[in-house]
Amino acid sequence: MRKRILIVLGHPAEASLCGAIADAYFQGAQAANHEVRLLGLGKLNFDPILRDGYNTIQTLEPDLVAAQESIAWAEHLVFVYPIWWGSIPAILKGLFDRVFLPGFAFKFKKDALMVDGLLKQRTAHLIATMDTPPWYYRFVYRMPGHNQMKRTILEFCGIKPVTVSSFGPVKNSKVSTREKWLAGAYQFGLNI
Repeated sequence: MRKRILIVLGHPAEASLCGAIADAYFQGAQAANHEVRLLGLGKLNFDPILRDGYNTIQTLEPDLVAAQESIAWAEHLVFVYPIWWGSIPAILKGLFDRVFLPGFAFKFKKDALMVDGLLKQRTAHLIATMDTPPWYYRFVYRMPGHNQMKRTILEFCGIKPVTVSSFGPVKNSKVSTREKWLAGAYQFGLNI
């Protein structure tokens, strides 16, 4: 079944392992005849700081308007990013702070603690690279970045299911290991 897929490259540099993984996923999804868009955050021109919380909504820069349109268009979201300091890069967090706004990504309920997620009918796949061995990140650190992305951002906004793939450790990885990760990303795109 043909899907509309948005790949978000959350690494600020396209010429990175994450950039190559995003491209491999893109190629696989195109080979499977899906409609695919790639959003490279390093190319966007926007202020990543939510200056006044939700008290005053900042005017979205043109690149963020286009990003929001692509998110609304997509049926499946793919986020490719490194784990830095146990979590996501600041530029990716800035995208969420500025774009996943009340009225777009969620809606506050009157006199309730929870919100209504407004991005339902979408699925997501997280592909994270890390220098930490994935088993150590899971069992010792308890996956703070994965939990943040999956539970407190995407599922909070109604996106389900969210699958997670971890590639690591990147540091000192062999070329053959990186080629295996790229082949895996291509297969993810091909098999969505």
